[in-house]
Amino acid sequence: MTARLVCRDLMCGYGSITVVRAFDVAVPAGTVVAVLGPNGAGKTTVMNTLAGLLPRIGGDVLIDSEPLPSGRPGAASQAGVVLVPDDRALFFGLSVQENIEAARRRSSPPAKAMLELFPALEGRWTVAAGACSGGEQQMLAVARALVQQPKVLLLDEMSMGLAPVVVEDLLPRVRQIADSTGAVVVLVEQHVQLALDIADEALVLVHGDTVLRGAARDLTADPDRLEAAYLGARTG
Repeated sequence: MTARLVCRDLMCGYGSITVVRAFDVAVPAGTVVAVLGPNGAGKTTVMNTLAGLLPRIGGDVLIDSEPLPSGRPGAASQAGVVLVPDDRALFFGLSVQENIEAARRRSSPPAKAMLELFPALEGRWTVAAGACSGGEQQMLAVARALVQQPKVLLLDEMSMGLAPVVVEDLLPRVRQIADSTGAVVVLVEQHVQLALDIADEALVLVHGDTVLRGAARDLTADPDRLEAAYLGARTG
């Protein structure tokens, strides 16, 4: 099966400071990859690099076998890479509808098509994003990303600041997104078990190194190995 997203020996960081080393994935369409690890591991650095917000220090990234330019967010967007950052980056003075409309492209579906996945937004359609709850804002941020029809959807800490009951409702929709659109979803998430429940593959970053990777179901079945990885032990 052809990989939709390939990272080969990807090195990420800031200027001459390398934060993440030898990040390698090859992911087919419709796959959810959970990127796990403690704070400061380099997870967000990887996401910002894939989105073109940071130039690569080394390595290659390919989308559908086409090389992705380094450090060019516009080119990443054109290639189908869409980031939902941990701060959601909404236009808080614009309505829910206006936020989605602002992200639409010529080939995009109508804004209201996003209500199929997030029906709770219908009652907030004309309400300013800043007046929405945290959960509604996160739904809006994902809906705004989806209207761009991404090939690779990057979700950075979508549960940040949300109540556990809201997280339990939102994360399963990530699985639905991958299955229904064929997008690769790269999910950075601190709720480890909830992430593993909906992911196909997972890897653990610690201090910029991948210390563990495997099928999500295998990592779920071996919590001791997962805990050792979080503590910095390279387990395979």
